[in-house]
Amino acid sequence: MMTAIAAAKHSIQLQTYIFRDDDIGRTILVALEAACSRGVRVRLLIDALGAFSLSEAAIENLVEQGGLVRRFNPIHPFRLSYRNHRKALVCDRQVAVIGGFNIGQEYAGDGVEHGWCELGLVVRGVVAEELGRAFDRLFVFADQGPRRFARLRRSGERRQAGFHSQQLLLGGPGAGHNPLKERLYSDLAKAESIRVISPYFLPPWPLRRRLMKLARAGGRVQLLLPGKSDVALAWHASRALYSRLLRAGVEIHEYLPQVLHAKLVISDRSVLVGSANFNTRSLHIDYELMVRLSDDDAVAWADQHFDGLLVHARRIDQQTWRRSRSLFDRLRQRFCYWVMARLDPLLAGWLWRRMAQ
Repeated sequence: MMTAIAAAKHSIQLQTYIFRDDDIGRTILVALEAACSRGVRVRLLIDALGAFSLSEAAIENLVEQGGLVRRFNPIHPFRLSYRNHRKALVCDRQVAVIGGFNIGQEYAGDGVEHGWCELGLVVRGVVAEELGRAFDRLFVFADQGPRRFARLRRSGERRQAGFHSQQLLLGGPGAGHNPLKERLYSDLAKAESIRVISPYFLPPWPLRRRLMKLARAGGRVQLLLPGKSDVALAWHASRALYSRLLRAGVEIHEYLPQVLHAKLVISDRSVLVGSANFNTRSLHIDYELMVRLSDDDAVAWADQHFDGLLVHARRIDQQTWRRSRSLFDRLRQRFCYWVMARLDPLLAGWLWRRMAQ
C-alpha cells in the first residue's frame, strides 16, 4: 500500500472500516499528505462507527493539504446497523490493494510471531477501475442524512465487473440482485472441494447445509477458523455450530499463533478474496467487496497458502470436542449464536424498514 501511494500520480482512493490513530495509521496519513503536496487528488472514506476513535485532529493535516475525508453513514440511532465494511486502496484507477485488513497496528506482522493473520491482494486493470467507480458512488452518499440514506439502502450498491478469470463482486443491504452472495452460492453448489478461512464463521442455513451435504457425500470440506478472536461473541457463536458440522464430516481447524482475520474461500477452480466474512452480516447487511479469481495459478496459490496456515492450526476432533464442553460452554455458545445469527439480522431488518419509510 505504501509503495502504491508513493507511486500515485493522479488520484488515491482509500476506504476502510477501521482507521487507528497509531503508528500504522499515522504512517499512512503522512504518506497521503505527501501525495497531496505533490498534486495527487486524495480521498479517504472511513466508516463512522468503525473509525469512531479517529479524531478530527488526527486528519487535520491531511485536510489542510487538500485531502477530502468523509465518514460513511454518520452515527444515528436508526442507522447503526449498516456499515461500510469494504477495504480497498485504489491508485490512479490502475492498481488496487484489497483484503480483510483495516488500518491499524494489529494488522502489521507475519501472523505467526506477531500481528494478526491477514490476507491482501493486488489487482490491476478493469477490476481496479471498477473499484474506483464503486468508491465514487459510496463517497457521494457517505455523509447524507437518514432519508437519502434510506433510498440508497433500498436501491442497493451491488455490482459485478471484470472478466472470466478476475471479477469484482460488490455486496450491500437491500432487496434484489446481490452478485457477491449469488456467486458464492453458485460456486459452492457445484463444488466438490470447499476450503474456507473465516474469522467470524456464521453462515446462513443454506450455506451450512451445502457444506454438510458435500462432506457426507465424501467431498472435502475444510474450515480454518480462529483459535483466538478479537470478538468473543462471534467466536462463541461459531463454536455453537461445531458439533453438527463435525458429525457431517466437515474438517474444522483452529488457527493458534495469532488472531485469524483473513477471508478466503476456495471452491474447486475458483478463489474469493476480500473483506466479506462467511456470515449473514457480510452477505446481507454490510457493504462488502470480494474479488473472484478463476485461473489455475490463483487456485494453486490459494491452496498452497491454505496448506501453509494449516501447519499452525489444530484439528478439532469430534469425540474430544464433545467431552471438552461443559454445560456452561454449551449454553454460552447457544446464547451467542442467538445474538449473532438471530437478533442481529432481526434488528438490522427493523432498522432498514424504519429508514425506508
